[in-house]
Amino acid sequence: MGLRVFRLVSGRGGRVFKPATGCSPRERRASSAKRGAGLGIAPREIQDQELKKFCLRITGLLQKEDLGNETIDCLQRLFLIVSATKYYRKLEKKFVELLLSAMYFPKSPEQVQVLCAAILREISPSEDLTLFYDHIQNTKLLSLMSSVLLAQGNKRDEVRDVGLRVTKILESRQPEGQSLRYLLPVLSKVITLSPKVLKEDQINLLNKRLIDWLRYASIQQGVAQISGGFFSNPRARQPGPITEVDGAVATDFFTVLSVGQHYTEDQWLNMQAFSMLRKWLLYSGNDGTETPDSDDKSELEGSIMSMVSATSTSSRLLPPKERLRENAFEYCQRLIEQSNRRALKKPDCELQKACLVEAVIILDLLCRQDSSFMYRTLSCLKTLHGRLCGDLAYVQALLPVAQFFLNHSEAAAVDSEAVYQHLFTNIPSELFYNSMLAFEFIQFCRDNIHFFNGNLSIFKSSFPNLFKFLAWNSASLISEFVDILPVFIDASTAIEMLHVLLDLPCLTAALDLYLRSSFPTAEKPLWDPSLKPTSCLDGFRDPYHQALFQYLLRPKAKGFIKGLAPLHELLKPMAGCARVIQCAETVPILIQLFFTVVTEFADGTLINQLAVLLLGRSGLLFDVPQFKAAVHREMSSQLLVLCKLHPSLVVELSKELLEFTGTIRNIHSKENIFTHVVWAIGEYLSVLYDRRCTVELINKFFETLEALLFEITQFRPSATLPKCCPRVITVLMTTLTKLASRSQDLIPRVSLFLSKMRSFAQSPAMTSVYSEEDTETILTRATELMNLLKMPSVAQFVLTPSVEVSNPRYHLDTNTSLPLALQMASRLVEKEASLLSW
Repeated sequence: MGLRVFRLVSGRGGRVFKPATGCSPRERRASSAKRGAGLGIAPREIQDQELKKFCLRITGLLQKEDLGNETIDCLQRLFLIVSATKYYRKLEKKFVELLLSAMYFPKSPEQVQVLCAAILREISPSEDLTLFYDHIQNTKLLSLMSSVLLAQGNKRDEVRDVGLRVTKILESRQPEGQSLRYLLPVLSKVITLSPKVLKEDQINLLNKRLIDWLRYASIQQGVAQISGGFFSNPRARQPGPITEVDGAVATDFFTVLSVGQHYTEDQWLNMQAFSMLRKWLLYSGNDGTETPDSDDKSELEGSIMSMVSATSTSSRLLPPKERLRENAFEYCQRLIEQSNRRALKKPDCELQKACLVEAVIILDLLCRQDSSFMYRTLSCLKTLHGRLCGDLAYVQALLPVAQFFLNHSEAAAVDSEAVYQHLFTNIPSELFYNSMLAFEFIQFCRDNIHFFNGNLSIFKSSFPNLFKFLAWNSASLISEFVDILPVFIDASTAIEMLHVLLDLPCLTAALDLYLRSSFPTAEKPLWDPSLKPTSCLDGFRDPYHQALFQYLLRPKAKGFIKGLAPLHELLKPMAGCARVIQCAETVPILIQLFFTVVTEFADGTLINQLAVLLLGRSGLLFDVPQFKAAVHREMSSQLLVLCKLHPSLVVELSKELLEFTGTIRNIHSKENIFTHVVWAIGEYLSVLYDRRCTVELINKFFETLEALLFEITQFRPSATLPKCCPRVITVLMTTLTKLASRSQDLIPRVSLFLSKMRSFAQSPAMTSVYSEEDTETILTRATELMNLLKMPSVAQFVLTPSVEVSNPRYHLDTNTSLPLALQMASRLVEKEASLLSW
């Protein structure tokens, strides 16, 4: 955020670097890419030979000291070539030395120096680079040189050398025309790469410099660079006072939110010092923790310390580190005050938001490092929160405010429930379409999972609200939601959570309608403008459908309702919306994660509820292209997981399973799930898994499945009758055989049916519908099962093995163990086959 603040500031009054061509950087890069860096082909496809020729051309220009527009354009193209690929582009040693010389050359334009440094960074680390910077006095050139040196890595203590060189210059007085502000980014990079590079005396000295830059910058504007002449007006060169963002003359010290036409050197240093203040406080403090004796201080002692440190006289008596913290606190307090002013220009308004966020984060850090700041900060942020709740323009500042209360409300004995209530209830409902806020909001949740898990009930109950962020921004937030989803799942929320996941594409469509009905058409659309769902909008406003839409858009968990089919029909015109399709693609991933979590704690009752939900919702899904097929595949695999975890499910849910398998349309509309359900019945409907499994129950399932198989295999040529998948037929035959092996009175019945299936597989009606391979599959399976049933004891051993037999899976692929046993049994029964041929 600090870097973002400086980027927003740097364009307000200073000189902005522009390319030599007169177009924007994006247009320039696109143009260069189209030209193939001047070589007629794409930069990534340029071979080493063409690159050498191009470098020779640049060599000629640099050797003639021709540093005009042509050289700048060629260097820009070379930078594109070396940076447009992840592979290393090697440049010849002599050419690298020439780039270094051009960067060192005092008469080189700034653009040439910047481009040479950028190219050298791209080819780093390189053995051909030998950098000497001890003699360099120009701080701008030293900054460029240091960036190249830091890109080399740290094989020869380059980071330490750069850090010592930069701190040495920061300690000394600079000659006229040299600026220290080019070195502060280098210092920020150094302390990131090597935290132990600076000694205590150097840290104290830099603390003092930062205090001066933050607190004592000039409150007069800088002098404009106007060349003298006969008509020059001496009065025009007189600096005016610095103003606030609302145009009022500033009466307090200069900050990053102070406005002027031109800025002095110390004002630029003030801005840059603030941009790196948070990183420096973390570096120079004690790792962001509280002071060692902070736990021993009472509230009264902390208040006294705050009052004492508030006076400028006593703050000068503090060590440099504490003085910097005090100045940082005052600076942030002033930024909060300045953010309450109405900015005259839109860029200043954006800068206010960024600075407010950074100020609150720094205040939080100061309170973690020194608890004496907590009492002053607490009252300030309470007032700030009240102001922010009524202004959605500053909504992103609510996240650091909430983070502060998460970190300190317990220590300060403050009830912060209202902060979290507003954050999790109002913000997702009203601003789900703000992609930047959505990302920061979910990042905030992910970073505080350790606190939310079990400590904040409002967070867990607000998961329907948070899923609005995912429904609208699914592509950018899916990885973050994978991290936070497990926190929401427990026995009380599992059922509603699964409903929410299955309804995500429907929620996306509902949010689209909500925006269309809430925002005027004259404003920039936040939805897909290619869709004109007039009927959907009318239905959204229709009181008849209000209850369904209110359920989808609910802010908190409150159970689930039935009867979503009318809503799916109403939203059908929006099923092809790109945002809805994109959201639908994330659902199978989240369902898989959901079951991974829920199976760790689910008991038999919850598993049964989840199985019933899967069967019921398999036919109640939003009709998005490819969505049903993908979800059905995931449902099928998870249904088997539930059965394996709780085999008694088949007995306990016999009524629901009989109803599901007895409906013939489920074969065609839910083929994947139907096949897995039939397989689970054959696998787990046994007394081995549940003593309540009776012969009557086995017979009931047998009759249902037998009637179903008979119906789908009695073909009547019809254009409206879809053919049944061979896999369904073979699984049905296998399941019937399994059930017969457990109730041997059924064996003659199954044997007769299988013999008819063999005849049926060779009939013209069959061959006209199925391919030769499919017909062979059905015929082979029917033959194997018939042969197996000729030996009932073997059939029972193969089809219903005991736990002692089934647990050690000697065959590596458990999916092929049953076909292997069937083939072996067939070979044993068929006297024509020789055992040796096996």
